[in-house]
Amino acid sequence: MTQERWQKITGIPLTIAAVLFLIAYAWQVIGDLSGPENAVAEAVITATWAAFVLDYAVNLALAPQRWKWFRAHIFDLLVVVLPLLRPLRLLRLVTLLSVLQRTAGAAFRERVVMYVAGAAALLVFVASLAVLDAERSVEGGTITNFGDALWWAFVTITTVGYGDFAPVTALGRLIAGGLMLGGVALLGVVTATLASWIIEQVAKQEEDAQVATRGEIRSLARQVEQLQATLDRKAG
Repeated sequence: MTQERWQKITGIPLTIAAVLFLIAYAWQVIGDLSGPENAVAEAVITATWAAFVLDYAVNLALAPQRWKWFRAHIFDLLVVVLPLLRPLRLLRLVTLLSVLQRTAGAAFRERVVMYVAGAAALLVFVASLAVLDAERSVEGGTITNFGDALWWAFVTITTVGYGDFAPVTALGRLIAGGLMLGGVALLGVVTATLASWIIEQVAKQEEDAQVATRGEIRSLARQVEQLQATLDRKAG
């Protein structure tokens, strides 16, 4: 078993695990669960965390150069060692984004745009859940329901920043910082994709113009040849 083979095999199962985690986490936060329902949500969240731990351990074991792979995947390590901080559980969704990114990286521009749109929507949603989980029970907090949390996340990722809602806890501000960085990164992808499309369109127009010009030159050359042949016959 090679690391590449393992990643191909586990791509879909880990994506499913990430989706299940998102559903359970959203249910837990939005529903403000307690009792048996909260126990069910916690069981799903724990099971998905165990899947991520197993994936990380196997990848590390199968890596040709383990220390090099370890240093290059510090963030993956954080995904599996921060389960005790509830709002930071959303780091596990990096698995889902990674799978989408690998698919988009080898695909056409339209699929890259779909990836960016999906990643932006996912970031807004999970940041809303995380900041609500961190802020709603804090004295002086302004983000106390999911609607306000969703509005705050959308305003933050677009860098508008009205200031009507703001996190007051250190953890909430950490989530806000991560959302800001994510928004800037996605904006960079959108800008690069748009620039690539414009360059491609300009290059295509230039190529079409060059083809037309070459066709006109060949037609003119044939006319010159015909005229030369006519003059030669007359001269003969």
